[in-house]
Amino acid sequence: MQFEPTPIPGAFVIRLSPFIDERGAFSRLFCENELAEIGYKQRIVQINHSINKEKGTLRGLHFQRPPHAEIKIIRCLHGRVFDVMVDLRKGSPTFSQWYGVELSPEAYNMICIPMGCAHGFQTLEENSELLYFHTAFYNKEYDGGVRFDDPQFSIHWPLPPVNVSEKDKSYALLDDAFGGIMPFD
Repeated sequence: MQFEPTPIPGAFVIRLSPFIDERGAFSRLFCENELAEIGYKQRIVQINHSINKEKGTLRGLHFQRPPHAEIKIIRCLHGRVFDVMVDLRKGSPTFSQWYGVELSPEAYNMICIPMGCAHGFQTLEENSELLYFHTAFYNKEYDGGVRFDDPQFSIHWPLPPVNVSEKDKSYALLDDAFGGIMPFD
């Protein structure tokens, strides 16, 4: 696994190093020791699987507030997605900025999103599937989100968004009073 820093502090694109032969390919998706080398010592406690039937489906932008803030590692298992994070950490040099990367099985890549960043994605192909590794258990009381179309972020989604949940459409637009969901360390 190779960790490429992104413009968002603490976020990485993870490049897998597959062993490929006539049988197919073998890749390590998680290594606690290698994550510790980049400063992540939290344990993975939950793994989720997302299946999305229609091209253009948009989910997000979601986060959990402290004390249930989480690191997420996301891998696309089938199809292609445009995966996005928004930095919502108070005092971060990239506060309210976003970063996006295309994930696909063929690219052998993943994204590692630090605590305090919102996460969302848009499917670029039908039947796209994602696997999420989480360092905190989901807690409904600490669940939060920001609007995928908030002009403060100006995210450039590759396709017109479809299948956006009512919950994701209902998040309020941020105003100047928004100070973040947790401090930047």
